[in-house]
Parts: sequence; structure tokens; C-alpha cells
Amino acid sequence: MTTKLTRAPSWRAIIPVAAVCAFTLLGTAPSATGLSHHVRIGVDSGSSGSTTATGWASSNWSGYAITGGPYTSVSGTWTVPAVARTKKATYSSNWVGIDGFNNSSLIQTGTEQDFFNGGAHYNAWWEILPAPETPINSIGVRPGDVMSASITKGSSGTWLISIRDTSTGQSFTTQQTYSGPLTSAEWIEEAPTVNGHIATLAHYGSATFDPGAVNGASPRLVASDGGVMIQGRAQVSTPSLPDSDVDGFKVAYGSTAPNPPSS
Repeated sequence: MTTKLTRAPSWRAIIPVAAVCAFTLLGTAPSATGLSHHVRIGVDSGSSGSTTATGWASSNWSGYAITGGPYTSVSGTWTVPAVARTKKATYSSNWVGIDGFNNSSLIQTGTEQDFFNGGAHYNAWWEILPAPETPINSIGVRPGDVMSASITKGSSGTWLISIRDTSTGQSFTTQQTYSGPLTSAEWIEEAPTVNGHIATLAHYGSATFDPGAVNGASPRLVASDGGVMIQGRAQVSTPSLPDSDVDGFKVAYGSTAPNPPSS
């Protein structure tokens, strides 16, 4: 898929889920500028009915995020989930990144897993807000592939963004400039934005993020770093507790928390 995406800024205000989900997606591909991504849009975790002791809830993110920093590198691996057929267009994305949890900056790289026009579509991408996503056409992403990605600060404001399909050996690296506040690092399952509205999350099954690292060390994840996704007053994506070496987790479609991956 060659559609350009963007990851748009986070909104610090609590936004009612109904407000961001009150639209109908057509079963067609978005326009070249119609598919984008917000940084985290928060919802009231107290009303989420979460089945795990997670620390936050969002209408477009689920997974794990740590805050503090400054974070100058993040890395992780994940399995590309296979999206199920749906009557209407649905979208999902897996990525690692820095910033975007509590600010409007974001540097990230990941994979897209969408269902539209009667078929599933998969691709890799990188992005730095506010520019649109840049598709990585040199990597042929397939469900079940294991991706490895890293974002690392270099000198003079330059950053190295790398992503590799370890199942095929295909890889991509680019050097870019970035000047965000570096106050969060994330491993995320996301529902992107289509034509200005948060998309219905694709039925992605499950995905495993493991291992993850930040600033060259274990992120030492705790349950309160995790977050669930709420759409239409339903919990549609739920992470597991961290694994035993606290650098990974599993995330699953629906409201039931999966078991953590084996370390």
C-alpha cells in the first residue's frame, strides 16, 4: 500500500469516546492524504472497565508507554498480526517511538495492517510529525513476520531510524533531524485516523512486543505503564501484564488481557 500516513499530535484534554468515534468508515481505500495517525488521545481510564491494572486508556492507542526521560533511543520487536475480514474498512498499526504520550511531537517507525476494498493490506513506514508518514516500499511485510525496529539519537540533532523484517532479511535505515522533548517512549498498537476521524480498529488478533529497550537498557515495564483502547464505549484492545523480565508484553484485540509472552 502506498498511501501516505501521518501520526498527528496528542491531545492533553480528555475527549469523550463517542465524539471521536461518531462516524462511518466507507469500505474504500483512503485518499493519499486521508490516512493519518494521532499521538495518544486520552479517555477516562476510570470508565474503561479494563480487565488489567493498566494506567491509562485511549481511543487510538493500546500497549505500553513510559514517561520521564530524556529518552534518546528506543527499540523493540513485534509480530505482524493478520487482520480479519470486516464488513467495513478497518485499520491498525504497530510501532515503537519517542514522544507523543503527553506532547505533540513524535518520531516513530512501524507497520500498518489494514482491511479495505475486500482485502488485507500490510506495509512498513517511518514518520516524524508534522510530516506525513513515509511508506517503506523496499520491505514486503507479511502477517507473521517478525519486525525489529530502533530509533536512536546521534549528534547535532540527527536521529537514525531503522526497521528490519527479520523473517525475510529486508531492512531500511534513514537519518533524519528531530527536536522533540523526549519525555516518553512507546510500544504501541494503534487505530489510525482516516479522513480526520479515528478509524475502527482492525480485528488484528494479537501481537507480541518483545524484547523492548530504552536508552540501551530494559524499560522495566510495570502494569501501570500499560493502556487499553476504548472505541464506541467498548474495550477493543488490551495488553497483557509485562513478561517476567519486564521488557515485553502481548496485546490482543478485545477486552480480555492475554497471558504475557514467555521470557
